Amino acid sequence: MQYKFSILSVLLLLFACGQTSQQTSAKPKPRVEVSFSADSAYHYVERQVLFGPRVPGSKAHAQCLDYLTETLRRHGASVEVQVGEGTAYDGNTIALHNIVAKFSSEKANRVLLCAHWDSRPFADHDPDESRRNQPIDGANDGASGVGVLLEIARQIGAKAPNVGVDIILFDVEDYGTPDHIKVKEYRSDTWCLGSQFWGKSEGRKYQARYGILLDMVGAPNALFHYELFSWQESQHVVKRVWKAADELGFGNYFVPQEGAYITDDHYYVSQLTGVPCIDIIQFDPTTGTSFGHYWHTHADTMENISAATLGAVGTTVLSVIYNER
Repeated sequence: MQYKFSILSVLLLLFACGQTSQQTSAKPKPRVEVSFSADSAYHYVERQVLFGPRVPGSKAHAQCLDYLTETLRRHGASVEVQVGEGTAYDGNTIALHNIVAKFSSEKANRVLLCAHWDSRPFADHDPDESRRNQPIDGANDGASGVGVLLEIARQIGAKAPNVGVDIILFDVEDYGTPDHIKVKEYRSDTWCLGSQFWGKSEGRKYQARYGILLDMVGAPNALFHYELFSWQESQHVVKRVWKAADELGFGNYFVPQEGAYITDDHYYVSQLTGVPCIDIIQFDPTTGTSFGHYWHTHADTMENISAATLGAVGTTVLSVIYNER
């Protein structure tokens, strides 16, 4: 009996040691530190706004297209401009230009980052009714997400992460049915024409682990709740991003609470390609729209852009990318 007990004791000890070894090896690796320049992102936002409203078909739109493609190429991406057409809310055909930039195109393991680069042709929520037919600067609604992605592109160009990265700047996102004009029928598919065109033409062959859309990510003290399409369809990606933000000390921006359903480019990316794509977008519970007070008004200017907010979002997204194994 004593002998059997000793054998059992040895086995138990070995089992315990095995558990300890496994538990030790299962400890999470320390997060890879990243460098994101909030000031650089702010400059990229400002540079877009200086062109004027980037309304499709305008001179400012054409100038900004050249600027964005040249900047992405300078940072080491292979860049193509996808030219297409979409149908606007009024039935007219509108030309669109999606900017598709690829880093490390040879890598099969990829992540998608995206934003829209056009700006709203109407200020349909402006308190001054006489100015509602005029286009807006779109500093936050459009330029902020692009500014963050340009700085991310600069960092990737300097040091490549383990995964390949696709950056797509979608066009004609903000040409949807205006609220100040009477129309026969409101249609949600008049928004996000660029991502719809890209998804329908590239959806079957495009592959990525997941996607992250940035929209309205520059306002001072902005709050980012779980966008509900993202939470419903791509909860694992949402959790990964919000966890990273919390670990980086940005929990005051990234609030782990449900927000609202937003029809945005991420919805069409997910639906048309099958790639889980989430939306990091400002949620303001104090307004009737859930967006900032400046939304679709002439107040969407550089005065409503904060380098600190751009830095919080950019550092979080960049950290997620560089910590992919």
